[in-house]
Amino acid sequence: MLVSPALVEKYNRPGPRYTSYPPAPHFRPGMAPETVAAMIRADNERPDPEPLSLYVHLPFCRTLCYYCGCHMIVTHRPEKIARYLDYLEREIALVSRWVAPDRPVVQLHWGGGTPTYLAPEQILALMDLLRRHFRFAPDAEIGIEADPRGLTRAHLEAARTAGFNRISFGVQDLDPTVQQAINRVQPYEQVARITRWARELGFESISYDLIYGLPHQHLTQFERTIRQVIDLGPDRISLFSYAHVPWKKKHQRLIREEWLPRPAEKLQLFLRAVELLTTEGGYRYIGMDHFARPEDPLSRALDEGTLQRNFQGYSTHGGTELYAFGISAISQLRDAYVQNVLTLPEYYAALDRGHLPVGKGYVLTDEDRLRRHVIMALMCHFRLDVPEVERRFGIDFHAHFADALAQLEEMEADGLVVRRPDVIEVTESGRFFIRNVAMAFDAYLQATTDRPMYSQTV
Repeated sequence: MLVSPALVEKYNRPGPRYTSYPPAPHFRPGMAPETVAAMIRADNERPDPEPLSLYVHLPFCRTLCYYCGCHMIVTHRPEKIARYLDYLEREIALVSRWVAPDRPVVQLHWGGGTPTYLAPEQILALMDLLRRHFRFAPDAEIGIEADPRGLTRAHLEAARTAGFNRISFGVQDLDPTVQQAINRVQPYEQVARITRWARELGFESISYDLIYGLPHQHLTQFERTIRQVIDLGPDRISLFSYAHVPWKKKHQRLIREEWLPRPAEKLQLFLRAVELLTTEGGYRYIGMDHFARPEDPLSRALDEGTLQRNFQGYSTHGGTELYAFGISAISQLRDAYVQNVLTLPEYYAALDRGHLPVGKGYVLTDEDRLRRHVIMALMCHFRLDVPEVERRFGIDFHAHFADALAQLEEMEADGLVVRRPDVIEVTESGRFFIRNVAMAFDAYLQATTDRPMYSQTV
């Protein structure tokens, strides 16, 4: 897979990650909780509703990581966490009463924040609560995000007892200087130990999150981190680009601009990491920032054309609909997206009134459904069957998407896509730029001059 730095520079511009279409910046306030409740009821009254995915947002952390862009809350007060869990129970109970009792949950993910900041007994209790309110499929993919710092074997034992079979460790970088600069010190030995525990306890999949573009990263140092990660051998790796947005996340001002690698250096970090992971590490490049072992279910899903995408990123399976709980969590209903309120006072007040804690939302149009189908096919399968789209949506594809196809001409000349009358295929190199390919079909990017701020596409 050959990608030149010049090509990366050319296409590296702000763009959505397409965990939804339209992307979250287009969600708007004003959606009534009663409207959302009616949508959930209607979804579950259909004959043979699709399997369901669940997400739980646990926002609390022990310390502040200076690079963080998540909706998180630093606290050392156990009673604050306990109160949040009580209100989570209210929200889960409220939604579950509208869910068809035989509808299986095939995917569950806990994110944050730091889900493993909960005590082991709280992990067990929250999972028991979810199992009382929902029916889980025997082969459900149940994942949890974990911070190596402060993580005990008892936490991992509780997670396995609760039924978690996948775990993602926030590694970011293994260099001590980088860790000091981002206020996230976790020595290599600590990461190696918790990885060993996870294997001994039988987690089916271990993932690492890495970040490039952090302060004090340079090529020699980052190569060492990547080789250490390869030696530890996680099943999956997510290699994220650091987005320095101190005007949006004020704590990022603690990272000085002069500490950051220059754009050209950052691209070198990314390209060298990809090279090492796919050659020395033997990982497959799935797309965007995801890597997996050839035998991993994510790799098999890519080969079988069953790869899916939702707010947790790429997935092996998961229902079209996703019910999400907790502050800032985003649900994907059949006809709408719904994001919960962002603050604890708003969240508690809504549930005290017996209402869903709706903050923003978006109801899909027919055009949105068409473009979402096209974008998700490209993002997940790296191939678009033009006649299938025409049959499903009753359109003349080439006439309807004339502007998008014109944008793809340059990408075809650069070797990122191959276009034929009946198919659009993304090349191996084009997977690096899949967000750019998808952006050609994004009506909101084309129609507005006041674009929401997104991260760089590479």
